[in-house]
Amino acid sequence: MKTLILSSDNEDIKKAAEIIKQGGIVAMPTETVYGLAADALNGNAVRKIFEAKGRPMDNPLIVHISDISQIYQLVKEFPQRAEILAENFWPGPLTIILPKSDIIPDEVSAGLDTVAIRFPSHETAQRLISLSAPLAAPSANLSGSPSPTTLRHVRDDMNGRIDAIIDGGDCEVGVESTVVTLAENIPMLLRPGGITAEQLHAAIGELKIANAVTNPLADGEKAASPGMKYKHYSPKAEVILLDGENASFYRYINKITDSNTAVLCYNEDIKYITLPSIPIGKKHDYSEQAHMLFTALRKADEMGFTAVYARCPEKTGVGLAVYNRIIRAAGFNIISLEDTD
Repeated sequence: MKTLILSSDNEDIKKAAEIIKQGGIVAMPTETVYGLAADALNGNAVRKIFEAKGRPMDNPLIVHISDISQIYQLVKEFPQRAEILAENFWPGPLTIILPKSDIIPDEVSAGLDTVAIRFPSHETAQRLISLSAPLAAPSANLSGSPSPTTLRHVRDDMNGRIDAIIDGGDCEVGVESTVVTLAENIPMLLRPGGITAEQLHAAIGELKIANAVTNPLADGEKAASPGMKYKHYSPKAEVILLDGENASFYRYINKITDSNTAVLCYNEDIKYITLPSIPIGKKHDYSEQAHMLFTALRKADEMGFTAVYARCPEKTGVGLAVYNRIIRAAGFNIISLEDTD
């Protein structure tokens, strides 16, 4: 299959919309990461997403809309809490899970009775949706690998697998959307992202955080949201998290002499580390860390490293999203440095 590279001008967006209307799939930019889009109401088209990604069919997808009015055909109800969240955070990096309507194919919901909906703020994504249909769109990468935040990332993974890629430049947020379910009595955060738990709590009050945000899914537990699987976002290199303060971290890292090993670290750490370092931003700038994380993980592979040690991010604000992604990239392989001193 020849994969077209399209621009974000109106004529190319129209071409992409026609591809989607004919049952094809197109990688589109969003403010979070690039998404692999197909007509969300066409089950056969949605299956092509799973085939292109090598993604298990039991992992639900997010439906992207370009106008709030589109949601009413997709869900059974749009309760007050959902209206409050939409008013505060849409368009933007928030996904809301609600009971699905009958028009949502099982391929989108992975057989669940709910559907995840998002209204992206990226202008190109909005134009594509408005010219085609509500779009089912997971991240546009091979399943399990770091999500793509640039055109090159998408091309590396998807060239020859999909019909087209729209070049929308680099993604602003850098990690996938926050996912909250309103299908329970108490709203629950299933995946952290650019909209924080603190912001959600301020908007709607009581909010639970799912155990799977920081831990593996329990045996037999179904993924209610994308990004809940045990291992995800992972480069080819083995990722190991190091949990400890500066002195312990530097002491542990600087004992390693393997030339095939790199360190994912904060900007402030570089001068204290003897191994090759790949910075992900300043220590307390969680948004910068989110923006740089997936590029850093891909860079480790590009540079030929076979192992990557990474600092354990702080679990506050957008830092919780960084922690959630990197702990899954590591397959929950964490070394407590307190135990090694």
